Amino acid sequence: MARAPKAGNEKEQGKKYSRRHFVAGGGVVLAGGALSSYAAPTAAAAPAKASDYPQSTAYLVYDSRQCAGCQSCMLACSLVHEGEASLSLSRIQVTRSVLTRYPYDIQIAVCRQCPEPLCVANCPTGACHIDIANGNVRRTDESRCIGCQTCLESCPFTPHRTVWKPDASKATKCDLCTDAPYFSKPGGPSGQQACVVTCPMGALKVVHELPSQTDIGGYDVNLAPPPPPPGQFGFPGAKPKGSAKSAPEKL
Repeated sequence: MARAPKAGNEKEQGKKYSRRHFVAGGGVVLAGGALSSYAAPTAAAAPAKASDYPQSTAYLVYDSRQCAGCQSCMLACSLVHEGEASLSLSRIQVTRSVLTRYPYDIQIAVCRQCPEPLCVANCPTGACHIDIANGNVRRTDESRCIGCQTCLESCPFTPHRTVWKPDASKATKCDLCTDAPYFSKPGGPSGQQACVVTCPMGALKVVHELPSQTDIGGYDVNLAPPPPPPGQFGFPGAKPKGSAKSAPEKL
């Protein structure tokens, strides 16, 4: 069952540093350029059935209520893959509708590593393929891409999760940093991902269980840190653990 988004005031209880504080004063930046209004998926994922494709061992999920819209993940993605800071070359896309209130204003588009990947099924050259050696990640071999854009047209989501590189006339997509030549850390399903390690809000995470394919929000999960338990240091009015008890105050 899809998790209903929490109201903003509930999201910020017990937190010293929230997404709203992070973006305070940054509305002008968020309102421009790539942070435009977001379109919902145009179609649901393919109906569940016995797949001829091996299931991916890792999936990128997110918490749109935690996201600050800072675009750090997008810049990190293009840097580690392409060697340049380019929002249009990022394999993850963050969009914000400036006329919509929190927590519905920011949306994140990640490759879903679909069980029935239409980009793979319809690619005429096999450039879009299942990388069995790297956890069955759905990825693109750009050396085999002929620039026909079939993968872009096949993706049932808006924005499409495949990315067009105009200078090279090639398509590409998220590979969970399996092939990130400018990344100093080992990537792939069992490694790290530039977007995840860069996000200052902890709004991205890689999981190893297939998210729901029937709910649009199946990849939008709750990544908010739990509040500290009563009596622990940092809780309002609490004392450090193990400290001596003080005498009760007189009325």
